[in-house]
Amino acid sequence: MAARRKTARKTPRKAAAPSDRKAGGRRTPIEELKARNRRLDGVAVELIGSTARDVHAEISRRRKPDMTFPVRSLRNVSYSQARGYFEIGRQKKVRTLTVNTVKGFAQTLRMMGLSKELIETNDFATKRDAYYQSKNWAEAKFDEQPESDSVMDDIEAMLSVRGVSREQLRFIPDEHSNGAVSGRLIVLDPDLETGEVERIDCTRFGSGAYSIPSTVEQLSFETDAKFVLAVETGGMFQRLQSHKFWQTADCILVSMAGVPARATRRFIRKLSDECRIPVYAFVDCDPYGISNIYRTLKVGSGNAAHLSQFFCVPGARYLGVTPQDILDYDLPTHPLQDVDVKRAKDALKNDPFFKSQKEWRKAIEQLLKMGVRAEQQALAKWGLNYVIEEYLPQKLANPKRFLP
Repeated sequence: MAARRKTARKTPRKAAAPSDRKAGGRRTPIEELKARNRRLDGVAVELIGSTARDVHAEISRRRKPDMTFPVRSLRNVSYSQARGYFEIGRQKKVRTLTVNTVKGFAQTLRMMGLSKELIETNDFATKRDAYYQSKNWAEAKFDEQPESDSVMDDIEAMLSVRGVSREQLRFIPDEHSNGAVSGRLIVLDPDLETGEVERIDCTRFGSGAYSIPSTVEQLSFETDAKFVLAVETGGMFQRLQSHKFWQTADCILVSMAGVPARATRRFIRKLSDECRIPVYAFVDCDPYGISNIYRTLKVGSGNAAHLSQFFCVPGARYLGVTPQDILDYDLPTHPLQDVDVKRAKDALKNDPFFKSQKEWRKAIEQLLKMGVRAEQQALAKWGLNYVIEEYLPQKLANPKRFLP
């Protein structure tokens, strides 16, 4: 392995530590966070209540009530060059109370009622919990969890226009599928009840790593890292972590574990914004890695464009693996499958982000012409640690050449 270079330590960049008290008797950061949470809780409860009151008023007038939701799909999305992320369009779907829709209408209201109860009791429910809660809703119960997930997503989309996300509605994922973090980062995690702050040093997890929690809004950071490297696969992350690549490269490693979960994206976004640190993505060179994993991290997705302003990382850049890397590094490849070709052509034809990026259109067209795909681990052809000793240092020497 190449010799590790010595670097002068810098003063860590940081957001205001949660325990720091502001001068002049002003509220501490923890008090500010509590106040923000109370405000968002109040907004969510009021929106849920006003929706229910409107429905009740319409029924009292013997009229059919309805609820309006944004259409959550790529066809109702635009890419904002100025903001750097997907924005939800104006297409709406209306759910009107009729004989045929009464069950779905009732399920939506009951799910909103559950959210209101969770907020008022300062509790939470997993998506699976919410599904099983519905078994007490008589005829309004859900038969399968995808039905309850869809209703939950509709409610979030409806309330997102007021800055309320699913986390504020107190619904969290069923499994801990968030990413892992290693490297030059101290995470400050305050206890909102006692005010005590846990300092979590991400260099001190041995062969393991810090697991990103489901809710990250309370976190703040200290770091002297030069960049964040968001890695698609757990295997590659483990190799970089075990050889302490974060030490030689002065960086923070984040495992995305495939398409990054909401909390992972929010964590990276907060880290990038608050510490003013660039984010580079290192994923497989295939249409899925490019148009699903990277695109979701950078600009969001079609069915969640209403949340892009909170969860995407507009400043992210694509380090690799690129189609040109396949040629430059003579990488082993696999043929593109029909589903790969379809996904790539769909990105060129229908995805607002790729349609707006000349460099990306050229890269995807090159990949289609080559008819192959390559994994991160293909770099192991040249040695297990070639990625650490040669590939990443060569790429990182010229970030301006990264794809947008």
